[in-house]
Amino acid sequence: MSTKRNLGNSSIQIAPLALGGNVFGWTIDQPTSFKILDGFVDAGFTFIDTADIYSTWVRGHTGGESESIIGQWMKQTGKRSKVIIATKVGLDMSPTQKGLSKAYILNAVEASLTRLQTDYIDLYQSHKDDPSTPVAETLEAYAQLVKQGKVRVIGASNYDKARLGESLAASAQHGWPRYESLQPNYNLYDRAEFENDLEPLCLSANVGVIPYYSLASGFLTGKYRSKEDTAGAKRGQGIVKFLNDRGFRILAALDQVAKSHNSNPTRVALAWLMARPSVTAPIASATSLEQLKDLTEAVNLKLAPEVIQTLNEASALANEAAAN
Repeated sequence: MSTKRNLGNSSIQIAPLALGGNVFGWTIDQPTSFKILDGFVDAGFTFIDTADIYSTWVRGHTGGESESIIGQWMKQTGKRSKVIIATKVGLDMSPTQKGLSKAYILNAVEASLTRLQTDYIDLYQSHKDDPSTPVAETLEAYAQLVKQGKVRVIGASNYDKARLGESLAASAQHGWPRYESLQPNYNLYDRAEFENDLEPLCLSANVGVIPYYSLASGFLTGKYRSKEDTAGAKRGQGIVKFLNDRGFRILAALDQVAKSHNSNPTRVALAWLMARPSVTAPIASATSLEQLKDLTEAVNLKLAPEVIQTLNEASALANEAAAN
């Protein structure tokens, strides 16, 4: 097990891997979700990421399904004290339940606490920026929740550099808790937006980074190498966009590194993220214990600088421009 890392300037310490809870109640049922959660904790990990809207996109679901499963698991196993629970607020639960206004946040947090069957959330995150609400109003709501002990630390997800910077400045000005983490879409394929805009700010302000889509919806596992491979996959449509010259070049580099390390593309792609100085812990989800083992084993894979350089070069956007 790798050394634990601090999440931003907070007191939260986590191993460099977070478990994504988006699949709970969606692609896996409650019993399977429990097995994944048990396996994750038994392997020495603690950080579980979910959101109130998981999984509103499923027919018949209203949101909160993932939180409810995690809550049931913690109640049945008594493992609340062994885990760091991160959830999110702000995306549309219904036409009237959305956004980051103070009134909505104070209402939504109670619903999440009830579903999670806990009296506090370790990391409460703004799921997406709400341009219609001043950052000060949002942060004031979080400050109240932290003071009440309902939330330990706050984070942001899907924020751009300007709004994250504005939020950090507002927290400093008013003495409010600040966003200690950012959750961006970042992986070996999706690099430019984070690296060019957000990464310098996160490094200079010591904001922790917990990327989602760490495996590019499964593309970086290497199991999708043609349109035919995506047939029947839950995320099939989202994977097709990676099937291009640059995507295949990245897979070739992952295959090469995996072979030389007696590993596989999944572990290499995650290890690349874990080695990035700005990244605290990538988020990845598993639907089986076999998949979970791949994720947890990635923590033990150390990539030498020259290996990281090989992967950087294969995934560089400049290569794509030169190839066309």
